[in-house]
Amino acid sequence: MHDELTIADECGVRRAPMRRKRERGVLLVALLTAVMMGVEIVVGYATRSMALLADGWHMATHVGALGLASAAYWVSRRFAGHPAFAFGTGKVRALAGFTSAVALGLVAVAMVVESAHRLLQPHAIDFATSLPVAVLGLLVNLVSVFLLHTHDDHDHDHDHDHNHRAAFMHVVADAFTSALAIAALLAGQFFGWVWLDAVSGIAGGLVILKWGASLVRSTSCELLDVSFSRLLEDQIRGELEALDDVRVRDLHVWSLGGGAKSCVVTLATAAPRDVRRYREALSRFALAHLTVEVRRCEGDHGAHVHG
Repeated sequence: MHDELTIADECGVRRAPMRRKRERGVLLVALLTAVMMGVEIVVGYATRSMALLADGWHMATHVGALGLASAAYWVSRRFAGHPAFAFGTGKVRALAGFTSAVALGLVAVAMVVESAHRLLQPHAIDFATSLPVAVLGLLVNLVSVFLLHTHDDHDHDHDHDHNHRAAFMHVVADAFTSALAIAALLAGQFFGWVWLDAVSGIAGGLVILKWGASLVRSTSCELLDVSFSRLLEDQIRGELEALDDVRVRDLHVWSLGGGAKSCVVTLATAAPRDVRRYREALSRFALAHLTVEVRRCEGDHGAHVHG
């Protein structure tokens, strides 16, 4: 005899106010970064500073990423609960992160190529103009870091918002490349190391490329339903098998996006219980969607059961 028991629970409502705050913070930072990006690119071309140009184009990738992050928040909020999204809209934010990561990698390659060209064929740099703009860019980046940090409710462990973390990492990386540009310009002005401007562009491009690859890996895992955590699976298995006469025959746990987790489990037991008993056993894991299939298994627990 086979009994199939299914339960489902959406747990994103309590996180909505926090995500609205983060959405506003990301949008504000995107607008601020867009203004500074335009200034750096224009001045970079005018002064022939590759470090400033690299920082400006780096900012451009962040404007795109922050814009995508803001749009992802809106879409996931607008269509939350829509029947077309079987498991919710959490992966909209992961998709935005993946797209921005690919764009980030392409721009990083372009930065490295252009910087290498400038290294082989140096150009004169207007330090008097480019340095103040680079410093202003760093200040804008630090303000952006502060804005995103203050829109975070310090609930990282309970609400794994990949979209917000990606936006935060973007502005932190931007602050790093701004500092790199300033150091290169100072070295060129006071020590005559003009070549360091191009080298800093190459270094900045490689940093962006590495960060983009890391983001591609993490978002791909979420988009492709890679197992959430082997440790979590072992913990869930342990909780269920601690019940009398229960064996876990099949277990899958994956991310739905935005910190939500889904679990599908097949149990074998000689005495099936009410579904609420299995749900209570897993309540501490805060699963957004839980499907429990119970197979009646007479006699030996080790008998093979198809899931």
